[in-house]
Amino acid sequence: MTGEEPGAGPPIVREIAALRAQIALWRRAGDRIGLVPTMGALHAGHLALVRRALDAGERAVVSIFVNPAQFGPNEDFALYPRREAEDVAALRALGAHLVWAPGLDEMYPRSFSTHVRVDGLTAHLEGLHRPGHFQGVATVVTKLLRQVDPDRAYFGEKDYQQLQVVTRLARDLDLGVEIVGVSTVRDPDGLALSSRNLYLSAEERRRAAILPRVLARTAEAASAGVASFAELLHAGEMALTEAGFGPIDYLQICDAETLVPVTSLERPARIFVAARLGRTRLIDNMPLARAAP
Repeated sequence: MTGEEPGAGPPIVREIAALRAQIALWRRAGDRIGLVPTMGALHAGHLALVRRALDAGERAVVSIFVNPAQFGPNEDFALYPRREAEDVAALRALGAHLVWAPGLDEMYPRSFSTHVRVDGLTAHLEGLHRPGHFQGVATVVTKLLRQVDPDRAYFGEKDYQQLQVVTRLARDLDLGVEIVGVSTVRDPDGLALSSRNLYLSAEERRRAAILPRVLARTAEAASAGVASFAELLHAGEMALTEAGFGPIDYLQICDAETLVPVTSLERPARIFVAARLGRTRLIDNMPLARAAP
């Protein structure tokens, strides 16, 4: 294993053989393992996932890998924030046990030609606006789950569609890992924490707080049945446009399990949004409350 001096923080492992050797040592000692997959640029939302693993008494393994396979040709792969030293310092302070930070060639050898696709759940929302995105997510997450072989893997509800996709692939492929969803962590003004928030200017960051307010207001009105979903969603889009957001990729109410758009609350549902503010694309979601019968 490669890493830091004793007491300096979690070892940084970059080769699969070294990772598996450490995992095997923990397994022989009877330890349970929790994996937190990330692309780095860690914030309090990521650290909440690590705390869940630590609170469960697990060896907390945090992966840091900016996955090119989930970025489209006109997306921000080259600009995505990379700050490994700061990330490792934050994980050291929290007490994480290992950082899995493979290079591109380690994750995707030159002969790599296998991909994982999850149908159905990827037909809506991000799947429509980012072709190939979820194939890239499903492939790298499958590899991470096989590499680390955790008992549990932790994902934030902020990327709710991703959480559903990963839950389905783990079940369908009999991977033997429990996928744990963790509630979205928000700044005091309501904005969901995201590594991409670093792209926002000071003025854009101030206006970004309008997004969760519109989302919450629309969700509350839809739950109360004060108007049709179509009318409420149109009003929400208008409010975002007036606040300077655009284009708005989607503002939709979908079934919480299948992610199919719905027009009534016969089953649990969530409201989803993706909209640009300047050059930054923000996504968020919230559950809808079901009115008492």
